[in-house]
Amino acid sequence: MTSLIGGLVFCISFLGLEVQATYRLYGGLHPRQHQADSPIVPRQTFQRSFQRQQPFQSVQQETHCKSRPLDLVFIIDSSRSVRPQEFEKVKIFLADMVDTLEIGADATRVAVVNYASTVKIEFLLKTHFDKPGLKAALARIESLAAGTMTGLAIKTAMEETFTEGSGARLTNKNIAKVAIIVTDGRPQDTVEEVAAAARAAGIEIYAVGVDRADMKSLRLMASLPLDEHVFYVETYGVIEKLTSKFRETLCGVDACALGHDCDHICVNNNNSYACKCREGYTLNADKKTCSPGSLQNQNQNQNQNQNQNQNQNQNQNQNQNGSGSNEDTNEMSGNELSEDACMCEAQIAFQMKMQSTIQQLTNKLDDLSRKVTQFGRRR
Repeated sequence: MTSLIGGLVFCISFLGLEVQATYRLYGGLHPRQHQADSPIVPRQTFQRSFQRQQPFQSVQQETHCKSRPLDLVFIIDSSRSVRPQEFEKVKIFLADMVDTLEIGADATRVAVVNYASTVKIEFLLKTHFDKPGLKAALARIESLAAGTMTGLAIKTAMEETFTEGSGARLTNKNIAKVAIIVTDGRPQDTVEEVAAAARAAGIEIYAVGVDRADMKSLRLMASLPLDEHVFYVETYGVIEKLTSKFRETLCGVDACALGHDCDHICVNNNNSYACKCREGYTLNADKKTCSPGSLQNQNQNQNQNQNQNQNQNQNQNQNQNGSGSNEDTNEMSGNELSEDACMCEAQIAFQMKMQSTIQQLTNKLDDLSRKVTQFGRRR
């Protein structure tokens, strides 16, 4: 009997661990809403806790994955429904996300908007440019409790964090603006219009629902396609398992690793690259090769060469002008001689032809005269 009870306890414990380690990705569908909402979002199969996925490092080696620069804002729900230990799990998830990104002024910048019935900007995009300082700031965030004003949080993020004054980069810099919303409840305000305005402003929105989250609201907030921007996890205990999924989603291409023809240094630029030269060298006009010396020295050398070429051209023009008259005289004399020679040859040919013609006529006249004489003698 004791062994039977022990075996039963073991099975229940094992089943509990399996459920704890399982999250479902329905393309934005809550399991309880799948059948009713399946015409909106296509069905996705259950996925266990990355049990057959390869470590992300191998993916990075195969695809040359590189964190692309982002202006990234986390919008986190800390309402009363989120228990203290669950909120700590959210902060661990944020810290794990930061570890997968390249943080810096010229790389990814991160801000956090904390919300419940009120909204608090924990720090802006321009505040932390290093991982240790950023992770320390994440650890200091405290929950706000009370309600769930998700729409107000999105509006605050759009108007007060995704601005140039708060550290967001200009649109012409081609830096993606990304918001990741994490919530476990139903918004107490409207989200559809404000989320649409944020998306229209160029903000890409990902929505992560936990446990009792309202999937319809998540789909109204998220960018398209929904199956790439809406996620669901059973509990906060497994939310950190979404880190590798987001890491893959936010991955950029390491163009330099794919191959380049830079003479010295290759610098990744979003999904492309640019070439730079080491100190003491200057990038040539082909934007790939480098030449010794500064650009100023090269410009001076170019100017000197241009001046020398101009002087040589002037000397050549003078020489050509000085010898021009002699060449003209010689040319005229040569033309006259040539014309005289042609005239003489023509005259000689004409005279010889005339002499031949006269000789032929003379011979014919003599022949005719002989015939007339012979005819007279016969009569």
